[in-house]
Amino acid sequence: AQAGHEKTISALLSALAGANLIYGAGMLEAGMTFSFGQLVIDDEIAAMVKRIVNGVSLEDELMGVDLIKKVGIGNNFLTQRHTLNNIKTEQVQATIIDRRMRGAWKKKGSKSLIQSANQKAAELLETHEPKPLPEDLIKELKRIVKSAE
Repeated sequence: AQAGHEKTISALLSALAGANLIYGAGMLEAGMTFSFGQLVIDDEIAAMVKRIVNGVSLEDELMGVDLIKKVGIGNNFLTQRHTLNNIKTEQVQATIIDRRMRGAWKKKGSKSLIQSANQKAAELLETHEPKPLPEDLIKELKRIVKSAE
């Protein structure tokens, strides 16, 4: 099994080179084993890679140039409305990676990444309701299958 950072680097380098397909999500042991927990981890890695590939806007409004001048370099921007308005689209909102300080992480049970991923996978398997495909897409898929037969 690849370590998380190795998967991230491999996926990122491939995406930056122009690849638009991820292979092996959820796979361990050269594809001989499948893990729903690993699939959840790989999904979070893919979201981060996608965010990087999409690039960073350097528009003055998004960069908060006026706010930097107002608040001042070295001061706290995290409580500013501008930060709160933009953080959800500019930073991947991790659901299993725990970004808390060690003390806070320990108080919440010290769950490992795979424990969190397995818990989320179990919740998704229990509760997820997939959206039905649009009728025109179903017809097109049936047409393709029939022509291939």
